[in-house]
Amino acid sequence: MKLSVAVLYGGRSGEHEVSIRSAESIMNALDPERYKIIQYFISKEGIWRPRPIVPEPGRNPEIDVVFPVLHGTFGEDGTMQGLLELAELAYVGPGVLASAAAMDKEMTKRLCREAGLPVVEYVMVNGPPELEQIEKSFPYPMFVKPANLGSSVGISKAKNREELKAAIENAAQYDRKVIVERTIVGQELECSVLGNEDPKASIPCEILPSRDFYDYDDKYILNKTEFLLPPNLTDEQIAELQRTAIGCYRALGCEGMSRVDFLLEHSTGKLYINEINTIPGFTSISMYPKMWERCGLPYGMLLDRLIELALERHKAKRALRYTR
Repeated sequence: MKLSVAVLYGGRSGEHEVSIRSAESIMNALDPERYKIIQYFISKEGIWRPRPIVPEPGRNPEIDVVFPVLHGTFGEDGTMQGLLELAELAYVGPGVLASAAAMDKEMTKRLCREAGLPVVEYVMVNGPPELEQIEKSFPYPMFVKPANLGSSVGISKAKNREELKAAIENAAQYDRKVIVERTIVGQELECSVLGNEDPKASIPCEILPSRDFYDYDDKYILNKTEFLLPPNLTDEQIAELQRTAIGCYRALGCEGMSRVDFLLEHSTGKLYINEINTIPGFTSISMYPKMWERCGLPYGMLLDRLIELALERHKAKRALRYTR
């Protein structure tokens, strides 16, 4: 008997189009002999088509497992995971807490720092920015980011005060919290993590952006970015990166999957966690599945494993008691 997989995609975030592309890749790769696909498309206005998932136990009997492919706000930030928890449905990827914490770049930094993991120095901006105070913290250039968003949407590199002010105003369109970070000159690296209680890290990759940094256009439009898989690192550096990726995954309480992004500073040789993505891209050019493919786990089998992990976690949670 086929397993019914509900694929959720689209959504209200700035990554709507990326979500559609990821979902198309997933639906094309799921084995039709094993799975029956049920599509749930969410418009940019938040309208579900053809119908919404009902947040009540037992009200969605046609669904065996949900595969959320909703990048960014209202999909990757714990909100959708909360809906699926209320509906008592198995779903791929981290739960409510990990999703919310990973989506908030400041919270990610706090939890990683608490776990003794290295993060880039930063300043938080809430409300009108104190530009002089920020300038005392770091030299130019600086990176400015919305605290809650993905795919490099709203991120700018500021090289002077005028650009810093404009970058903060741009980022503030996407979130009330804005992060200003010290610029790290070095290598951009990524590592895929897979698993529940015993997560594993993939062979990492190095990103060679075609632009000043790995922005939205470079990720999804220009198709000029190059990748080194494996990266130009020593065996010891790769092992350190994999350990740190798993440490970050565990610090945030992730399950199922996540991709951890790093910066390796040339001047110091120090590795920094940049961010963690709980629903990484699954397009034809996305690196999360490509890294696992290099490890001997091809795209289709990776999807099988993610669904298995979702069902395993759901079974374990159903054994818990919520009342006396």
